[in-house]
Amino acid sequence: MSKENVGHYARILNDQEVEKLSKDKVVLSDFKQNKLEIEAKKNWDLFYKRNKTNFFKDRHWTKREFEELAYNVIQENDTKPNLLEIGCGVGNFIFPLISEGTAFFIHACDFSPRAIDLVKENELYNPDICNAFVCDVTKDILTEKITPDSVDVATMIFVLSAIHPDKMHFVLKNVFEVIRPGGMLLIRDYGLYDQAMLRFGPGHKLKENFYVRQDGTRAFYFSEEYLEKLITEAGFEVIVNKYVSRETINHKESICVPRVYIQGKFLKPKKVNKNEISEQENNFENVT
Repeated sequence: MSKENVGHYARILNDQEVEKLSKDKVVLSDFKQNKLEIEAKKNWDLFYKRNKTNFFKDRHWTKREFEELAYNVIQENDTKPNLLEIGCGVGNFIFPLISEGTAFFIHACDFSPRAIDLVKENELYNPDICNAFVCDVTKDILTEKITPDSVDVATMIFVLSAIHPDKMHFVLKNVFEVIRPGGMLLIRDYGLYDQAMLRFGPGHKLKENFYVRQDGTRAFYFSEEYLEKLITEAGFEVIVNKYVSRETINHKESICVPRVYIQGKFLKPKKVNKNEISEQENNFENVT
């Protein structure tokens, strides 16, 4: 790996970082990787057993980053628009929306039964405005739980990165089927060369840009190109796909940590009415 201009517009690596990445070539054995895949659900369930609702901060920034979450549209039949959060965890995304007032009826799923139990124990949880359920989107078919073409906005906030790259295409197609034509998928996740990626020591690499943490949970770090390819192959159109730079301040240690995220808005194309095409073709023939 060359030490010249390694990085992207959101993060240029220094020589030490380039050298560290260039030396980190050894990946875990297939046996260990298969074990991590098999135990993925168990590892996240244990994570929520240890941390309960105390690990992640509530995400009050989502309306600021995604204006689609702030709109207040009532549909023609006076029903609420539908929002689906994939990988809801303990509700750090949905409960700020609920507390601030939201036009959406919220579907929220996670493959950790313990996380869903914690969501339902929250005093803000109300079945009249929220439906939380256990679902492994790498295996379970979402259209068996949610009406096809019914979701106005779907969100995946730091979720796709926890899924094995070989299963990401299936997951995105799975989500695609429940979003209505003209609906939107919103993604915020870890970007390539995020500081957390550069902190991994030897023995944590699973494959290129994919690592395992000490607790067995995994994280993938996305380039814009990689995410765009995944998204378009699943049938979405790219509206926004960009790196986002942030800084995390550790006041106790007086350290400023550069973070790199990736953020995107992806549209499910509207279905083309065949009758409209025929009519347009007839009009064109009449003109010519």
